[in-house]
Amino acid sequence: MRPRRHPVRYTLWLARTGAAPRTLSLPVWVPLVVFLGLAGWSGLNLWLWNRTAEMRGLQIRLVSLSEQARTLGNQLESERTRNNSLSEKAQTILHNLQTLEDEINRLRARAGMPQIRLTPTRNDSAPKGGAAAPASLEEVLRFAGSEAKRLNGNLGDVSPALTETLQREAALPFGYPLEGYLRTASTFGYRRNPFGWGFEFHNGLDFPAPYGTPIHVTGSGEVVSAGWNGPFGQAVIVDHGYGYKTLYGHMSQILVKVGDHVERGDVLGLVGSTGRSTGPHVHYTVFQGDMPVNPDTFLN
Repeated sequence: MRPRRHPVRYTLWLARTGAAPRTLSLPVWVPLVVFLGLAGWSGLNLWLWNRTAEMRGLQIRLVSLSEQARTLGNQLESERTRNNSLSEKAQTILHNLQTLEDEINRLRARAGMPQIRLTPTRNDSAPKGGAAAPASLEEVLRFAGSEAKRLNGNLGDVSPALTETLQREAALPFGYPLEGYLRTASTFGYRRNPFGWGFEFHNGLDFPAPYGTPIHVTGSGEVVSAGWNGPFGQAVIVDHGYGYKTLYGHMSQILVKVGDHVERGDVLGLVGSTGRSTGPHVHYTVFQGDMPVNPDTFLN
């Protein structure tokens, strides 16, 4: 008969100074469980540490990405602000170009020249409607620069013609020969003869005024006659060029001489009643191509 086996156990001796030793008997599986528990605990700590390190790394990357995103956001906002500012400037430039074009066209019309218009940025003959192709700020600013050069060239073209026009406008008779005396005593055309029977053709306008009232030239030009002129008495004739002349008659005194250059508003002489006259006034005639025309056309 086999002897009976006793289960394997571990015995721990615990001794304390000044006290009797004690023994602790443990089954063999207890140390194994303790060992496995410690190993599991250590493994769990190691795994948690690794996960913590990984999380710290991810957190650092997230912070870095957040900073990059913030920087990019600031740059985008700055770029958006810059683009908005450039867009406003481009719009202002285009508006100023349109205003300048309108002003040049006004001057060209005044100079008798054809109108101009802004060159289109794209094919102007294409059918209208639909979605418009977007244009970049660079295209707009490049277009504005080319238009500014073109309009500057147009100013160079219009300048001589406009100078000629302004000279012509300054020379053409315009307005009244007297200041403050605008009533006419006799009009242009046929009238009853104030000195006898019948009718006669009156080739100008008569403006009554007191003796000595200054008589003003109605346009720039050159004095071609200054002295006695038959029925007009003391009279002055001014050649304005462009086929126009004006006559101022019945003066009491002449204050210019032949060859003088006069500008609109200059005083030619003083109101009188010399020549064929019934009272103090100035007789005013406008000649176009040596033919008298109705001065009413040139008063206003």
